[in-house]
Amino acid sequence: MTQKSWQLDRRTLLRGAGATLALPWMQAMAWGENTVEKLPKRFCCVYFPFGVAVPAEDNPARQWGWFPTGSGADFKFTNVLSPLESLRENVTVIGGISHPHGWSMGGHDTGDIFLTGSLMKNGVFSNTISLDQRIAEANGTDTRFRSLTLSSDGGVGEPTRSCTLSFSREGRPIPALSSPAQIFDRLFGEETGGTIAQQRRQLKNTSSMLDRVLEHSKDLNRQLGADDQRKFDEYLSSVRTIEQRVDRAEAWLEIPKPEISRDSVNAEATQQGPKDYIKAIYDLMYLAFQTDSTRVATYMIGQVAGATTIANAFPACLGLSPNWHGLAHGAGKSGGIEKLGRFDQFLAQNHASFLTRLNETSEGEGTLLDRTIVLYGSSNSKTHNNHNYPLLLAGGRGLGLTHGQFLKYNERDMRLSNLYATISNRLGVNEERFSDSTGEMSDILA
Repeated sequence: MTQKSWQLDRRTLLRGAGATLALPWMQAMAWGENTVEKLPKRFCCVYFPFGVAVPAEDNPARQWGWFPTGSGADFKFTNVLSPLESLRENVTVIGGISHPHGWSMGGHDTGDIFLTGSLMKNGVFSNTISLDQRIAEANGTDTRFRSLTLSSDGGVGEPTRSCTLSFSREGRPIPALSSPAQIFDRLFGEETGGTIAQQRRQLKNTSSMLDRVLEHSKDLNRQLGADDQRKFDEYLSSVRTIEQRVDRAEAWLEIPKPEISRDSVNAEATQQGPKDYIKAIYDLMYLAFQTDSTRVATYMIGQVAGATTIANAFPACLGLSPNWHGLAHGAGKSGGIEKLGRFDQFLAQNHASFLTRLNETSEGEGTLLDRTIVLYGSSNSKTHNNHNYPLLLAGGRGLGLTHGQFLKYNERDMRLSNLYATISNRLGVNEERFSDSTGEMSDILA
């Protein structure tokens, strides 16, 4: 595909009189000089806790259940996922699969392994690399941020009560950002610390200090016992992560961030106003993809610890009570299915708006959604039930995926890691398997 005369490179800068200015993102900033093969490949995952309502087919409240009726291409959304109707040809609903390693874990524990498929039980809290980080390794070299890790609670939480979906290759949790203002400033805010020369000196000083720490660590490590060595290795892993961020910051130092108006997102939103907050997080992920600031993003709407999660109180924004955890437990009682279903519908409305924005933004001969694979779901079906995950896969039609279907599997024949292996292969990850995968999920391939 040749570049049209009106198309600009996304990193076009205005230079003159010793100054360098970044242009705001404009429709003219296409990937004109690149072939389709060189267009970005992206991945996004959004997770929600506590499961969904799964009423029997003959239940009068069936329309407030999460899963559609029917199957294959002949399916109908219930009230819950009805906001996705206009996106029908861009989404696939998947039921019946899960992580086999999660079957023997506690119902509150499986959020940690949603993107890893690892086994964490009997006091062993070691995890493995998450799907997003594997994809980031393959697709993150050309963007300012290799990945964007977000959650409503922020930080990392604790083992089996994680507040992040993302885990490093060593299986260590990657801290999530939760403040829209902080996320906006990280993506688009002005760099602080003086002139570029001063910032470069500061980064070099930091890098030098880290080098000395790592050099000294070799001598210290030899003096420690096995348990202390393990703890020390975890500490050194954190130091190396900082070292990588310093190197990356220096490489991008002279490339200004995209100029995005702060008015384009409600950066002051907080978790105390869930409607504004969730929308702001989705807006930020959209802008991060639109400006090619990153190609990988995860958002944990809430973790599964119940009483301690910030997002646990979110249903109150719709006048629903008790808290989210309580709604999930009440879904098996009279009237409880509709109450949980109404909140799940609210979540689906926000997700549908995000997918619609991606689908309405042109890129090359297609849209942002065509080059972005978006996974949405939970690691419970009914609350605390670690089977039959509610899953929605969207986008990626320009990457070889097909949609417009409701796929129902037997978990003994198909596992979630097969879906992850399929996604990985479409996004250029050079590893045949993911976790305990046994092959690809061919039903989602065009």
